[in-house]
Formats: sequence, C-alpha cells, structure tokens
Amino acid sequence: MNHFAMYGKLTARPGQRDALADILLEAADLLKSNNDCYLYIVNVSDDDPNAVYVTELWKDADAHAASLENEEVLASIQRGRPLIIGAEPIKLRALGGKGL
Repeated sequence: MNHFAMYGKLTARPGQRDALADILLEAADLLKSNNDCYLYIVNVSDDDPNAVYVTELWKDADAHAASLENEEVLASIQRGRPLIIGAEPIKLRALGGKGL
C-alpha cells in the first residue's frame, strides 16, 4: 500500500478564515468525482481564528499531483492564495487503519 496522505495547516489573513474555508470546501466538491481522492476534509479550530486544516488521502502521490492540473482546481487555488499568509504541509505515506 502506497497511499499518499497529507495534512495541511493554512493560516488565513485575519478575518479571512471562513472565506478560505469556503473556497476549500468548493475544491472538496470538485474532488467528489475523482476516484483517486479517498478523503478531503476541511477543518477549523475553535482555538485558532485564522487556521484552516485540510486532511487528504489519495491513491498515491501521482494522483495528488495530477489533481493539481485540473483547471477548476487551479482556479480555486488562485482564488484562495491571496487569503493565505502561511502554509504548513505535512506529506505522509499511509500505512493502514480503519477506512483504508
């Protein structure tokens, strides 16, 4: 099993967290028809008013990379970029567990 997982913390400009989360939720909708994307969850924390966390699980790293070439996904990224002041991606190789 060589599934690709990624956890990302995106820090939004002050007051822009909800707008950024909305864009990421739109991206999640775009991925519903992508059979190589097993999980894409947008999260926020009550303890950090500017952070948005994204949990992703993909068939493999190539599938994740290919998703970034989709025109609609690229448009979402371009809309979200001005709202982001920091990003902390953590790329992982999923070993197993419930849901895999």
